[in-house]
Amino acid sequence: MTDTIRCEVGAPGADPSRPRPLATTILRLIWDEEHISRADIARRLEVSRSTVSEIVDALLPTRLVAEAGVGASSGGRRPIVLKFQYDAFSLLGVDVGASHVSVVLTDLRGRVRAWQHQEFPVHGDAEGTRQLIAKLCDACLGMIDVDAAPLLGIGVALPSPMDPRHPERVSRLAMVNWDGRHGLEVLSQQYDVPVLLDNDANLGALAEHWWGAARGLSDFTFIKIATGIGAGHFIGGRIFRGAGGVAGEIGHVTIDVHGHPCICGNRGCLTTYVGSQELVKRAKELAPEYPSSDFAAGEITTGSLEAAAKGGDPLASRVVHEAAEHIGAVIAGMLNLLNPAAVILGGGLPKLREQVLVPIRETVLRRTFVSAVASSEIHVSTLGDRAIAIGAATLVLDAVLQDPKSLLPTQASSP
Repeated sequence: MTDTIRCEVGAPGADPSRPRPLATTILRLIWDEEHISRADIARRLEVSRSTVSEIVDALLPTRLVAEAGVGASSGGRRPIVLKFQYDAFSLLGVDVGASHVSVVLTDLRGRVRAWQHQEFPVHGDAEGTRQLIAKLCDACLGMIDVDAAPLLGIGVALPSPMDPRHPERVSRLAMVNWDGRHGLEVLSQQYDVPVLLDNDANLGALAEHWWGAARGLSDFTFIKIATGIGAGHFIGGRIFRGAGGVAGEIGHVTIDVHGHPCICGNRGCLTTYVGSQELVKRAKELAPEYPSSDFAAGEITTGSLEAAAKGGDPLASRVVHEAAEHIGAVIAGMLNLLNPAAVILGGGLPKLREQVLVPIRETVLRRTFVSAVASSEIHVSTLGDRAIAIGAATLVLDAVLQDPKSLLPTQASSP
């Protein structure tokens, strides 16, 4: 298989006004229903049975679809039931964060079969990150029978804006010491499968849309709160990227024009108040005001901050409350501008749930038109730490359902 590197979201990111090929529609219907007959497909799609049979016969050799016996009769001959084979292939999803790499292996229904995670200085060690990705991918593949469920593709989430016109490039500001290129073509060569790439927040949004808190929603925003802050916007059922792929960089929305300097060259960006490293700095800054705090007396890290806030420590609670108000102010502006049906929060800070959600919602109420708030809900991700890696695997799944022949092994024919 030739190397394939892409930066594009499939079905949910495709133009909803453009009709899908009938073969794609039939494959997705079988995937949705799990079990369905040719006759039922013909009735649902209002096409002839002969057309459905022709397309299904072309799908059978792909191993994605199989005949699973006979179904109940409605008066005539009992129909042959078709089944989507979710276990036929495996998918890998890679979440490359600022300070970690996570890899998930799923089946074709998004079910997690293996998981690996390791902290790592991603920004400062590009080659080491590439090697770690391969190591964790190998570890996940070692947990399954790859002969029974061969790898079909790898999706990668990167902490950088991704321009679909130049999928090989990454931001030099977002990924320091990477020389402006991700260099992940090596994965395609090593595993002999296509590699698809996208921004991490976009893939968090994709995961929530398929499997999480945004299922069934066409207009919502996923916000990743970690070392940096980013957003993935679904508008009209598709990822909104903007002219150059940088839509969603809400971490660089200015909340104080005289605030702290940011890596982007501006001052007072949201990231300089809410990024994980900035929260640690703020806690250390406030520590002298809380001499009785056990949290202040120990080592202050993002992990200890979250734990102390859960335990009700006043210093940690203040830091979290301030961060939530900053986030709420930016969400309020976004609600006024885009009016999404929901805002889904992912990353470390939202794990505190009510300690974060209450001040965010209160801030949003103070800063938005009532109508904008009334139609929008703010939730915490239901997928947790695995959301972005799952989204990366879903990127591949989406491509398979859109165009099986673009990813299936050459020995498996497709329509």
